[in-house]
Amino acid sequence: MGQKNQTEIPYFILTGISDVPELQAPFFFLVLFIYLITFGGHTTLLLLVFLDSELHTPMYFFLCNLSVSDISSSTVTLHKILFMFTTGNNTVSFLECMAQMCIFSWLSGNELILLTAMSYDRYVAICNPLHYTLVMNNGLCVALASFCWAFSLLQILPAMVILMRFTCYKSHVINHFFCDVMPLIDLTCNDTSVLQLLIFTEGALLSTFTPFLLTFISYVFIITAIVRIESTRRSKTFYTCSSHLMVVGLHYFSLVCQYLIPTGTLKSTKLLALFNTAVVPMLNPIVYSLKNKDVKSAFRRQLCYVRTRWRRVGL
Repeated sequence: MGQKNQTEIPYFILTGISDVPELQAPFFFLVLFIYLITFGGHTTLLLLVFLDSELHTPMYFFLCNLSVSDISSSTVTLHKILFMFTTGNNTVSFLECMAQMCIFSWLSGNELILLTAMSYDRYVAICNPLHYTLVMNNGLCVALASFCWAFSLLQILPAMVILMRFTCYKSHVINHFFCDVMPLIDLTCNDTSVLQLLIFTEGALLSTFTPFLLTFISYVFIITAIVRIESTRRSKTFYTCSSHLMVVGLHYFSLVCQYLIPTGTLKSTKLLALFNTAVVPMLNPIVYSLKNKDVKSAFRRQLCYVRTRWRRVGL
C-alpha cells in the first residue's frame, strides 16, 4: 500500500471521531444536537436581521456573512460525520475529499477576514462616530464582504492545486473525521516542502496572523478611545463591541489549540478539531443573542408581531 498511485486508490477511508463501538451513538447524538443548534441559531439570526429594519446596519450585515460562513462550514464537515454514523460507510471519493478540504479551508480563512472587517466597523463606530454613516456606507460594506469571500478563496487555491496533483500516498486511511490539510500532508509520500512553505506563508501569515494583527490594532484604538470617554458611558460603549470580541477570542483560541499547541494524542487532536468545526460555530449566534441588546429587542419585536398576527387570524 506504500506506493500506490491515486488513480488506483480513488477513495479514502475516514476513521471518524472514535473507533469505540460504545461511543458511536453518544457521538452521533452530540454531533446532531450541535448541528441543529448551529443551523437553528444562525438561521434565526439571519431572519431577524432580514425582517427587522433596526438591524439593517453594517455590523449586522457582516454578522449575516459570518452566519452564512458558519452554517456552510458546519455543514461541509458535520454532514459526513452524521452520514458515517447512520450508514456505516466511511469512504469518501478523492474528488469529494479535495472539495471538502478546499471549502473548509476557504470558509475558515473567510471567517477570520470577516472578523477583521467587523473589528474595523467597531473601530469606526467608536473612534469616529460622527462620520460612521459616511464611512461605513453600503458600497464599502459590500466591497469589504466581497473582498473577504474572494480573497480567502484565491489564497487557498495554490495549495489546493498542489495537493490535488500528489499521486503517492502511504495509505488510503485518513485518521480524522473529515478531510483536513494536515492529515493529508502526513499521509502523502510526495515532497511536501513547497506545499508546507505555501501553507505557512499564505495560511499562517497572510490568512491568520495578518487578520489577527489588524483586529488587535483596531481594538487597541477602540479600548484607548473607551478609556478616554466619561465613566458613565464607558461600560455602555464597551458593551457594544463585547460580543464581537468574545467571538474573535473563540475563533483564535480554537485555531491555536488545534494547530499550534502539541496535543500528544490523536484523540485529543480530533476533539480539538471537533471543537473548532462544530462547537465554535454553534456558540457564535448564542454569544450575539445573549450579549447583544439589539438582537434581543429585535427578537421580542418579531415575537410580538407574530402574536398580533395570530390574534387577528383568530378573530
